[in-house]
Amino acid sequence: MAAHVRSQVKGGYTTLPDHMPESHRFYAEWNPARFIQWAGKTGESTARLVEEILNNRPYPEQGYKTCLGIINLTRNYDPVRVEAAAKRALKFRTCSYRSMKTILASGLDRQPDDEQQPVLPGLLPHQNIRGPEYYQ
Repeated sequence: MAAHVRSQVKGGYTTLPDHMPESHRFYAEWNPARFIQWAGKTGESTARLVEEILNNRPYPEQGYKTCLGIINLTRNYDPVRVEAAAKRALKFRTCSYRSMKTILASGLDRQPDDEQQPVLPGLLPHQNIRGPEYYQ
C-alpha cells in the first residue's frame, strides 16, 4: 500500500514509476520525440504525420496508439508505400491510422500525385448563358 499527496494540478499525473507494473514502466518512457524519431525511419512525411497526430490531441499520450499503428504498417507494407500514403494523408488532411490503412489497402498511394486540379469541361453554348461582355 502507498499514500500519495493529492495533486492540485487539474488532469495531472502523480503516479510514481516505482508503483507502476513492469509493463507500464516501459510505456511511461515513451514521449512524442521518440515516436517522431521512429516514424522518421520510414520517411519525412511519416514523421510529419505522426507529429501532426500528436500535436492535435489534448495530451500527446492519446495519440500514441494511433502513431504506433502507423509505424507498424511497415510490417505489412513496403516502407516506400507507407511514406507515399503518409504524404497523401497530409495533403488531404486525413491524419489517422484508419485513413493510412485505407490509402494503402486501396492502392491510392500508388497513384500519381498531380498538383493540378482536374480540368472540368466547358459549358456548351446555349442561348440562356450570358458571356463576359454582358457584365461589362
